[in-house]
Amino acid sequence: MVLERSGRRLELRDVAEPEPGLGQVLLRVRACGVCRTDLHIVDGELQHPKLPLIPGHQIVGEVVRGGSRFDQGARVGVPWLGATCGSCRFCVANRENLCDAARFTGYDVDGGFAEFAAADERFCFPIPDGYADEQAAPLLCAGLIGYRSLRLAGHAQALGLYGFGAAAHIVCQAAVAQGRDVFAGTRADDDESQVFARSLGAVWAGDAAAGPPTELDAVIIFAPEGRLVPAALRAVRKGGSVVCAGIHMSDIPAFPYELLWGERSLRSVANLTRADGEEFLALAPTVPIRTEVEVSELADANEVLDQLRAGRVKGAAVLVSQPVGDP
Repeated sequence: MVLERSGRRLELRDVAEPEPGLGQVLLRVRACGVCRTDLHIVDGELQHPKLPLIPGHQIVGEVVRGGSRFDQGARVGVPWLGATCGSCRFCVANRENLCDAARFTGYDVDGGFAEFAAADERFCFPIPDGYADEQAAPLLCAGLIGYRSLRLAGHAQALGLYGFGAAAHIVCQAAVAQGRDVFAGTRADDDESQVFARSLGAVWAGDAAAGPPTELDAVIIFAPEGRLVPAALRAVRKGGSVVCAGIHMSDIPAFPYELLWGERSLRSVANLTRADGEEFLALAPTVPIRTEVEVSELADANEVLDQLRAGRVKGAAVLVSQPVGDP
Protein backbone atom coordinates (compact mmCIF):
# COMPACT_ATOMS: atom_id res chain seq x y z
CA MET A 1 0.00 0.00 0.00
CA VAL A 2 1.60 3.22 -1.20
CA LEU A 3 1.14 6.80 0.01
CA GLU A 4 1.81 9.11 -2.92
CA ARG A 5 1.01 12.34 -1.15
CA SER A 6 -0.01 13.30 2.38
CA GLY A 7 -3.75 13.59 2.80
CA ARG A 8 -4.43 11.03 0.07
CA ARG A 9 -5.74 7.48 0.32
CA LEU A 10 -3.21 4.66 0.12
CA GLU A 11 -2.97 2.94 -3.25
CA LEU A 12 -2.66 -0.81 -3.73
CA ARG A 13 0.21 -1.33 -6.16
CA ASP A 14 2.63 -3.92 -7.47
CA VAL A 15 6.13 -2.72 -6.54
CA ALA A 16 9.55 -4.31 -6.92
CA GLU A 17 10.72 -6.56 -4.11
CA PRO A 18 13.18 -4.50 -2.01
CA GLU A 19 16.84 -5.40 -2.34
CA PRO A 20 18.52 -5.62 1.09
CA GLY A 21 21.65 -3.50 1.43
CA LEU A 22 24.70 -4.11 3.58
CA GLY A 23 23.59 -5.19 7.06
CA GLN A 24 19.95 -5.45 6.03
CA VAL A 25 17.58 -8.40 5.91
CA LEU A 26 14.80 -9.01 3.43
CA LEU A 27 11.64 -10.01 5.26
CA ARG A 28 8.49 -11.68 4.08
CA VAL A 29 5.91 -9.68 6.03
CA ARG A 30 3.63 -11.95 8.05
CA ALA A 31 1.75 -9.20 9.88
CA CYS A 32 2.01 -5.45 10.41
CA GLY A 33 0.28 -3.46 13.11
CA VAL A 34 -1.54 -0.24 12.27
CA CYS A 35 -0.51 2.58 14.59
CA ARG A 36 -1.91 6.04 15.16
CA THR A 37 1.47 7.30 13.91
CA ASP A 38 0.60 5.79 10.53
CA LEU A 39 -2.58 7.83 10.63
CA HIS A 40 -0.65 11.01 11.47
CA ILE A 41 1.63 10.33 8.47
CA VAL A 42 -1.20 9.64 6.04
CA ASP A 43 -3.20 12.66 7.25
CA GLY A 44 -0.18 14.97 6.91
CA GLU A 45 0.19 15.79 10.60
CA LEU A 46 3.79 14.49 10.42
CA GLN A 47 4.97 16.60 7.57
CA HIS A 48 8.22 15.22 6.16
CA PRO A 49 7.83 11.57 5.16
CA LYS A 50 9.67 10.21 2.16
CA LEU A 51 7.22 10.07 -0.73
CA PRO A 52 6.08 7.86 -2.24
CA LEU A 53 6.02 5.79 0.94
CA ILE A 54 4.95 2.35 2.12
CA PRO A 55 3.83 2.98 5.74
CA GLY A 56 3.86 0.51 8.63
CA HIS A 57 6.32 0.08 11.49
CA GLN A 58 5.08 -2.83 13.60
CA ILE A 59 6.35 -5.56 11.31
CA VAL A 60 6.50 -9.25 12.07
CA GLY A 61 8.43 -10.90 9.27
CA GLU A 62 10.29 -14.02 8.24
CA VAL A 63 13.91 -13.61 7.16
CA VAL A 64 14.28 -14.48 3.48
CA ARG A 65 17.92 -13.48 2.99
CA GLY A 66 20.58 -10.93 3.82
CA GLY A 67 22.48 -9.93 6.91
CA SER A 68 24.36 -12.20 9.30
CA ARG A 69 22.54 -11.85 12.61
CA PHE A 70 19.49 -14.03 11.90
CA ASP A 71 19.06 -17.41 10.25
CA GLN A 72 16.93 -17.77 7.16
CA GLY A 73 13.35 -18.38 8.27
CA ALA A 74 13.79 -16.66 11.63
CA ARG A 75 10.81 -14.65 12.82
CA VAL A 76 11.76 -11.08 13.69
CA GLY A 77 10.11 -7.79 14.52
CA VAL A 78 10.81 -4.36 13.06
CA PRO A 79 9.94 -1.30 15.18
CA TRP A 80 9.61 2.44 14.48
CA LEU A 81 13.31 3.13 15.11
CA GLY A 82 14.93 1.89 11.92
CA ALA A 83 18.49 3.24 12.18
CA THR A 84 20.66 5.75 14.06
CA CYS A 85 24.05 7.34 13.43
CA GLY A 86 25.67 5.71 16.47
CA SER A 87 28.07 8.61 17.01
CA CYS A 88 26.13 11.74 18.03
CA ARG A 89 25.94 12.95 21.65
CA PHE A 90 22.62 11.19 22.11
CA CYS A 91 23.72 7.85 20.72
CA VAL A 92 26.93 7.73 22.77
CA ALA A 93 24.91 8.59 25.90
CA ASN A 94 22.57 5.61 25.35
CA ARG A 95 19.78 7.93 24.21
CA GLU A 96 19.60 6.78 20.61
CA ASN A 97 15.87 7.51 20.57
CA LEU A 98 16.85 11.20 20.32
CA CYS A 99 19.41 10.80 17.50
CA ASP A 100 19.08 13.73 15.09
CA ALA A 101 19.99 11.49 12.15
CA ALA A 102 17.61 8.65 13.07
CA ARG A 103 15.65 6.97 10.31
CA PHE A 104 12.19 5.68 11.05
CA THR A 105 10.43 2.68 9.59
CA GLY A 106 7.41 3.56 7.49
CA TYR A 107 8.43 7.24 7.45
CA ASP A 108 12.02 7.69 6.24
CA VAL A 109 12.21 4.17 4.79
CA ASP A 110 9.49 1.93 3.42
CA GLY A 111 7.61 -0.10 5.99
CA GLY A 112 5.41 -3.13 6.36
CA PHE A 113 2.14 -2.40 4.56
CA ALA A 114 3.49 -4.77 1.92
CA GLU A 115 4.36 -8.40 1.27
CA PHE A 116 8.12 -7.79 1.63
CA ALA A 117 10.23 -5.27 3.55
CA ALA A 118 13.94 -4.60 4.05
CA ALA A 119 15.26 -3.64 7.49
CA ASP A 120 18.55 -2.98 9.27
CA GLU A 121 19.20 -6.21 11.17
CA ARG A 122 20.72 -4.29 14.11
CA PHE A 123 17.32 -2.77 14.84
CA CYS A 124 15.28 -5.97 14.52
CA PHE A 125 14.15 -8.05 17.50
CA PRO A 126 13.55 -11.78 17.81
CA ILE A 127 9.84 -12.37 18.40
CA PRO A 128 9.19 -14.22 21.68
CA ASP A 129 7.64 -17.67 21.50
CA GLY A 130 3.98 -17.98 22.36
CA TYR A 131 2.77 -15.08 20.22
CA ALA A 132 1.05 -15.56 16.89
CA ASP A 133 2.18 -13.10 14.24
CA GLU A 134 -0.94 -10.96 14.60
CA GLN A 135 -0.65 -10.84 18.40
CA ALA A 136 3.05 -9.98 18.27
CA ALA A 137 2.78 -7.03 15.88
CA PRO A 138 1.29 -4.49 18.35
CA LEU A 139 4.08 -5.23 20.83
CA LEU A 140 6.53 -3.53 18.45
CA CYS A 141 5.23 0.02 18.88
CA ALA A 142 2.15 0.16 21.07
CA GLY A 143 3.99 -2.11 23.47
CA LEU A 144 7.44 -0.53 23.22
CA ILE A 145 6.31 3.09 23.45
CA GLY A 146 3.86 2.12 26.16
CA TYR A 147 6.62 0.43 28.13
CA ARG A 148 8.95 3.42 27.81
CA SER A 149 6.10 5.68 28.95
CA LEU A 150 5.46 3.44 31.95
CA ARG A 151 9.12 3.64 32.98
CA LEU A 152 9.11 7.42 32.65
CA ALA A 153 6.01 7.60 34.86
CA GLY A 154 8.19 6.30 37.70
CA HIS A 155 6.85 4.23 40.59
CA ALA A 156 3.34 5.64 40.41
CA GLN A 157 0.94 3.45 42.39
CA ALA A 158 -2.20 5.22 41.20
CA LEU A 159 -1.65 5.42 37.46
CA GLY A 160 -3.93 7.08 34.92
CA LEU A 161 -4.00 5.96 31.29
CA TYR A 162 -5.82 8.53 29.17
CA GLY A 163 -6.88 7.17 25.79
CA PHE A 164 -7.48 3.44 26.00
CA GLY A 165 -6.34 2.04 22.67
CA ALA A 166 -3.52 -0.16 21.43
CA ALA A 167 -0.79 1.10 23.76
CA ALA A 168 -2.92 1.55 26.87
CA HIS A 169 -4.43 -1.93 26.73
CA ILE A 170 -0.89 -3.36 26.77
CA VAL A 171 0.44 -1.01 29.46
CA CYS A 172 -2.59 -1.70 31.63
CA GLN A 173 -1.68 -5.39 31.80
CA ALA A 174 1.95 -4.66 32.66
CA ALA A 175 0.99 -2.11 35.33
CA VAL A 176 -1.58 -4.39 36.95
CA ALA A 177 1.00 -7.19 37.01
CA GLN A 178 3.32 -4.82 38.89
CA GLY A 179 0.63 -4.27 41.52
CA ARG A 180 -0.37 -0.77 40.43
CA ASP A 181 -3.89 0.66 40.44
CA VAL A 182 -4.87 1.66 36.90
CA PHE A 183 -7.40 4.39 36.18
CA ALA A 184 -8.50 4.40 32.52
CA GLY A 185 -9.64 7.70 31.03
CA THR A 186 -11.69 7.65 27.82
CA ARG A 187 -14.31 9.80 26.14
CA ALA A 188 -17.30 10.16 28.44
CA ASP A 189 -19.57 8.10 26.17
CA ASP A 190 -17.06 5.38 25.27
CA ASP A 191 -18.70 2.62 27.26
CA GLU A 192 -17.04 -0.15 25.23
CA SER A 193 -13.50 1.04 26.02
CA GLN A 194 -14.40 1.48 29.68
CA VAL A 195 -15.69 -2.09 29.92
CA PHE A 196 -12.58 -3.28 28.08
CA ALA A 197 -10.30 -1.45 30.53
CA ARG A 198 -12.03 -2.95 33.54
CA SER A 199 -11.74 -6.42 32.01
CA LEU A 200 -7.95 -5.93 31.94
CA GLY A 201 -7.78 -4.97 35.59
CA ALA A 202 -8.41 -1.21 35.72
CA VAL A 203 -9.93 -0.21 39.06
CA TRP A 204 -11.78 2.72 37.44
CA ALA A 205 -12.75 3.68 33.92
CA GLY A 206 -14.56 6.85 32.97
CA ASP A 207 -14.40 10.33 31.48
CA ALA A 208 -10.77 11.46 31.18
CA ALA A 209 -11.75 15.12 30.96
CA ALA A 210 -13.62 14.96 34.27
CA GLY A 211 -10.98 12.75 35.90
CA PRO A 212 -11.18 9.89 38.40
CA PRO A 213 -12.61 10.22 41.91
CA THR A 214 -9.21 9.92 43.54
CA GLU A 215 -5.87 11.70 43.22
CA LEU A 216 -3.33 10.05 40.91
CA ASP A 217 0.44 9.70 41.16
CA ALA A 218 0.95 9.91 37.39
CA VAL A 219 -0.96 10.01 34.13
CA ILE A 220 0.20 8.72 30.76
CA ILE A 221 -1.66 10.40 27.90
CA PHE A 222 -1.94 8.23 24.79
CA ALA A 223 -4.78 10.13 23.12
CA PRO A 224 -3.48 12.85 20.74
CA GLU A 225 -5.63 15.51 22.40
CA GLY A 226 -3.90 18.51 23.94
CA ARG A 227 -6.97 19.35 26.02
CA LEU A 228 -6.21 16.32 28.18
CA VAL A 229 -2.95 17.82 29.47
CA PRO A 230 -4.60 20.33 31.84
CA ALA A 231 -7.09 17.64 32.83
CA ALA A 232 -4.27 15.25 33.68
CA LEU A 233 -2.35 17.88 35.66
CA ARG A 234 -5.53 18.58 37.60
CA ALA A 235 -5.80 14.87 38.43
CA VAL A 236 -2.27 14.28 39.74
CA ARG A 237 -1.03 14.95 43.26
CA LYS A 238 1.78 17.34 44.15
CA GLY A 239 5.04 15.85 42.93
CA GLY A 240 3.17 13.75 40.37
CA SER A 241 3.89 13.55 36.67
CA VAL A 242 2.10 13.68 33.34
CA VAL A 243 3.70 11.80 30.45
CA CYS A 244 2.62 12.58 26.87
CA ALA A 245 3.26 9.37 24.94
CA GLY A 246 2.26 10.29 21.40
CA ILE A 247 4.38 11.54 18.52
CA HIS A 248 1.75 14.17 17.68
CA MET A 249 -0.81 16.03 19.74
CA SER A 250 -3.26 18.82 19.09
CA ASP A 251 -2.37 22.16 20.65
CA ILE A 252 -2.33 22.25 24.43
CA PRO A 253 -4.69 24.97 25.67
CA ALA A 254 -3.48 27.59 28.11
CA PHE A 255 -3.87 26.59 31.74
CA PRO A 256 -3.20 28.29 35.08
CA TYR A 257 0.25 27.78 36.55
CA GLU A 258 -1.28 26.41 39.73
CA LEU A 259 -1.99 23.13 37.87
CA LEU A 260 1.75 22.64 37.33
CA TRP A 261 2.87 24.13 40.62
CA GLY A 262 3.59 21.79 43.51
CA GLU A 263 6.52 20.19 41.68
CA ARG A 264 4.31 18.42 39.19
CA SER A 265 6.18 17.50 36.03
CA LEU A 266 5.11 17.36 32.38
CA ARG A 267 7.18 15.50 29.81
CA SER A 268 7.00 13.79 26.44
CA VAL A 269 8.16 10.43 25.19
CA ALA A 270 10.15 10.30 21.95
CA ASN A 271 10.61 7.07 20.03
CA LEU A 272 12.36 4.11 21.69
CA THR A 273 15.76 2.55 22.18
CA ARG A 274 16.83 -0.97 21.35
CA ALA A 275 17.25 -1.53 25.08
CA ASP A 276 13.56 -0.68 25.56
CA GLY A 277 12.69 -3.32 22.98
CA GLU A 278 14.86 -6.01 24.48
CA GLU A 279 13.54 -5.38 28.00
CA PHE A 280 9.89 -5.25 27.01
CA LEU A 281 9.92 -8.27 24.70
CA ALA A 282 11.55 -10.27 27.52
CA LEU A 283 8.90 -9.02 29.98
CA ALA A 284 5.81 -9.55 27.80
CA PRO A 285 5.66 -13.36 28.00
CA THR A 286 6.18 -13.34 31.77
CA VAL A 287 3.12 -11.20 32.55
CA PRO A 288 1.83 -12.59 30.17
CA ILE A 289 0.64 -9.70 28.02
CA ARG A 290 -2.13 -10.63 25.61
CA THR A 291 -2.95 -8.29 22.76
CA GLU A 292 -6.51 -7.76 21.59
CA VAL A 293 -6.35 -7.44 17.80
CA GLU A 294 -8.65 -6.78 14.89
CA VAL A 295 -7.11 -8.43 11.81
CA SER A 296 -7.76 -7.18 8.28
CA GLU A 297 -6.32 -7.84 4.85
CA LEU A 298 -3.62 -5.56 3.48
CA ALA A 299 -5.88 -4.29 0.69
CA ASP A 300 -8.28 -2.95 3.34
CA ALA A 301 -5.69 -0.63 4.92
CA ASN A 302 -7.64 2.53 4.09
CA GLU A 303 -10.77 1.22 5.77
CA VAL A 304 -8.72 0.25 8.84
CA LEU A 305 -7.24 3.75 9.01
CA ASP A 306 -10.77 5.16 8.78
CA GLN A 307 -11.81 3.00 11.74
CA LEU A 308 -8.77 4.13 13.73
CA ARG A 309 -9.44 7.76 12.89
CA ALA A 310 -12.99 7.39 14.17
CA GLY A 311 -11.88 5.64 17.36
CA ARG A 312 -13.64 2.40 16.45
CA VAL A 313 -10.76 -0.06 16.98
CA LYS A 314 -10.82 -2.21 20.10
CA GLY A 315 -7.24 -2.93 21.14
CA ALA A 316 -4.98 -2.89 18.08
CA ALA A 317 -5.47 -3.20 14.32
CA VAL A 318 -3.25 -5.54 12.31
CA LEU A 319 -2.87 -6.09 8.56
CA VAL A 320 -1.96 -9.38 6.89
CA SER A 321 -1.27 -9.99 3.21
CA GLN A 322 -3.00 -13.36 3.07
CA PRO A 323 -6.80 -13.66 3.23
CA VAL A 324 -8.06 -13.43 6.82
CA GLY A 325 -8.88 -16.89 8.11
CA ASP A 326 -6.28 -18.70 6.00
CA PRO A 327 -3.76 -20.81 7.94
